[in-house]
Amino acid sequence: MSAVMRRQELGGGAPTPVGQWGSSSLPHRFPRVLRARRRSAPRSRAALLTVAAAATALTLTACSSGGTSGGSGQTGFVTDAGGISTVKPAERKDGPQLDGETLDGKKLDVDSYRGKVVVLNMWGSWCPPCRAEAPNFAKVAKDTTGQDVQFVGINTRDRSKGPARAFEQDYDMPYPSLYDPAGKLMLRFPKGTLNPQSIPSTIVLDRKGRIAARSLKALSVHDLRKMIDPLVAEK
Repeated sequence: MSAVMRRQELGGGAPTPVGQWGSSSLPHRFPRVLRARRRSAPRSRAALLTVAAAATALTLTACSSGGTSGGSGQTGFVTDAGGISTVKPAERKDGPQLDGETLDGKKLDVDSYRGKVVVLNMWGSWCPPCRAEAPNFAKVAKDTTGQDVQFVGINTRDRSKGPARAFEQDYDMPYPSLYDPAGKLMLRFPKGTLNPQSIPSTIVLDRKGRIAARSLKALSVHDLRKMIDPLVAEK
């Protein structure tokens, strides 16, 4: 008896032509394939959610990359568990020339503060971590009045001064900010030094104008004092 006749006797009906599926066994595989695809769909969605969550966390940590490089083996800095990097006095390098127009339209040269500890904060009104840390900067700036500490903001990537000035008013910022919409001042920091690499970034200069400390995250009051107080104590 032929294979076709045996199949008909068993109730299987006529065999599916091979040319229709490419193989007579393929129709029996389709349910398994569909089940496998259904099982993989939740895993794919979970993977996408994981990627999205990681991207959101990165955005909250730092709004954007500044496009500068640093951290080579010759920098001589030490970074603690909180992400604050510091340089010993003997290994510090001079900060760059930072001058220009403030958000109030005045001229400012950071070098005029030589002899004070200078806290440089790179920020933008569009940056959520900048908004989170702004009250802490305002508080510490006020608390250190009379301690030879000068805060200077560097506002960047705001296309106009209006939003940045509103930011300063909202948080009662007691210090000036240079207006640097294209980020040119950030690029003046020498390669191989503790330079700003994201928004926000905070760099502290010692009394001689040398780069002494850096953080690339939003700072608490405690973290700010941790960066400033040792430099205030230096003579």
